[in-house]
Amino acid sequence: MVGALTWLPKVLEDAGLKVATVDGWEARGGEMGSVRGVICHHTANPRRDLNMPSLNVLRDGRSDLPGPLAQLGLGRDGTYYVIAAGRCNHAGSGLWNGVSRGNSHFIGIEAENSGRDDDFPWPLVQLEAYQRGVAAILRHLNLDAECCAGHKEYALPLGRKPDPSLDMPGFRAAVARILTGDAPPPPLIPAFEPTPSPKVGSPRPTLRRGSPEGQWIRELQMLLGVAVDEIFGGKTEAAVRAFQRSQHIVPDGIVGPKTWAKLDAVIARP
Repeated sequence: MVGALTWLPKVLEDAGLKVATVDGWEARGGEMGSVRGVICHHTANPRRDLNMPSLNVLRDGRSDLPGPLAQLGLGRDGTYYVIAAGRCNHAGSGLWNGVSRGNSHFIGIEAENSGRDDDFPWPLVQLEAYQRGVAAILRHLNLDAECCAGHKEYALPLGRKPDPSLDMPGFRAAVARILTGDAPPPPLIPAFEPTPSPKVGSPRPTLRRGSPEGQWIRELQMLLGVAVDEIFGGKTEAAVRAFQRSQHIVPDGIVGPKTWAKLDAVIARP
């Protein structure tokens, strides 16, 4: 049915992953059949300076293929963008586990990567999110890791598609370890700075999109030079990511101890 996959954001969030919904996602896509697994893709977009430059194409489609082109986009920082809750045009002709109607029976994840040698290896934060997101979806569906295929494995004739540029047997092995609980938990960002910053005198909290309003968001917005409204929304998150990229740290949009320290070192307090 249309909107059959409205459970996607909660399942991903419950797995501890970063999730951003794209306006209109609940009603986007066609009639979906029973879900039999996940097909992994990469976008082939050469823009490595942006987190998810393919998002609009995935939502709206191309001149030769109408959108949506995947239910999920995966940014370089490990954020899942929920694009559609229905059937998407991501699979084409192929076969995996006896299923040939990929668009109707597989969830498509398009991860931002050019597929070129200069975009390999993948950022660890993105690769781990890829594996944990697939595991969360399969667990929800009561499916095992063999129900995950790379587009290059599903597509027929073989060799028709090269994506994703990952070792898929190794990828599935990592997903299986997550499903069985044998994978180590992801490292957590501390809730507060371990020691107070000498510039402010008290430990600052870790901030992210949706954090409660307050003085620390105001402080952050003043340092970044964005409109001060004490709300950590999309514009503040984009500014955080831009700053993190400029400092060559993981652009995850989360202001933890490392990002606070960089802000202290680089930006003069107003």
